[in-house]
Amino acid sequence: MSADVPPTPITDHRLPITLSFLARCYELARRGEGAVEPNPMVGAIVVQDGLVVGEGWHRKFGGPHAEVHALAHAGEAARGGTLYVSLEPCCHHGKTPPCTEAILAAGITRVVCGMRDPFPAVDGGGIAQLRAAGITCDVADDPAARELMAPYLKLLTTKRPWVIAKWAMSRDGRMANPPGESPWITGAVARAHAHVQRGKLDAIIIGAGTLASDDPLLTARPPGVRTPLRVVVASNRELPTDRRLFQTIADAPVLVAAPQEFPADCRSRLSALGAEFFTTSATARTAVLPELLTELGRRRMTNVLIEGGPRLLGDAFAQSLVDEVQVYISPRVIGGVAARAPVTDLAQLQLQSVADEQLADDHFVRGRLPNSQLPR
Repeated sequence: MSADVPPTPITDHRLPITLSFLARCYELARRGEGAVEPNPMVGAIVVQDGLVVGEGWHRKFGGPHAEVHALAHAGEAARGGTLYVSLEPCCHHGKTPPCTEAILAAGITRVVCGMRDPFPAVDGGGIAQLRAAGITCDVADDPAARELMAPYLKLLTTKRPWVIAKWAMSRDGRMANPPGESPWITGAVARAHAHVQRGKLDAIIIGAGTLASDDPLLTARPPGVRTPLRVVVASNRELPTDRRLFQTIADAPVLVAAPQEFPADCRSRLSALGAEFFTTSATARTAVLPELLTELGRRRMTNVLIEGGPRLLGDAFAQSLVDEVQVYISPRVIGGVAARAPVTDLAQLQLQSVADEQLADDHFVRGRLPNSQLPR
């Protein structure tokens, strides 16, 4: 459905209040991160006489949408009120009934959306349906809404997931401590934070070098709302089958992205352990990632993490495949020419929408690349 419904930007004295209420919607929406994908994160509030009388967010894929939760919370207080919602209400039967029906039944008289939903079954249809029923419906076309929806919008429009590049490093930009010291650069608080982030992802991608040298598990500990697919990008060489990744497939799935030239006997051994294979048509190492991301998008994965090493991250940045960067920075200075830098052949990064969070002695910095594939 694509309805010819022009947005009605809110430019009068109500704008600051509107954006304040929408900001609360975005805050609520993020509570569903990791639990609702490939659906968008959505938050909603019901306002009566300037007071919030109901709040809700989309809590689980396949479950009631944010509007339904907010209206239920408000009860009879919703009648005659205004519904603020981060995304245009749906107007189609999917896993749940249309939210527009719930809005009409609740007696809402005005709806304010953060942005229009480009999903083909909605795409202005929800707004048109509400207006046809006599409800005032305004679209803020808020950049903050688009930023919140970025992973959803990218998957919807490019058929590829939102790609996050992540690493931990010392203050002087090194990824490893000297031999004989602790393998951890950051402290316990930062590592616990990283596990929480892992538990919201669809997939975590590493290269063969990281598999061999670090022997990572790539699981969220404790488990999060999602169990990410663990992905190894392989070359035409064998992978060590004794790695913990392959010994724990019963706990979390493993996908090996490999070219046709990958050794058949190693493929058989890993398949016997339960590993899944995605065979790429690529012969050049740098061509594997784009094919892999297309495959993960076909599986409707929304957020994927590339966790190294330096060469794989370098390939991703060189091909403009990265949308967001997450970096854990330790106050330590390691030094030494032998210590690895996080990304191969990367001179500098210019980030946007940067956030910096203190995690005990460490810092967590996240930001988006200017070339991130966020539709306009």
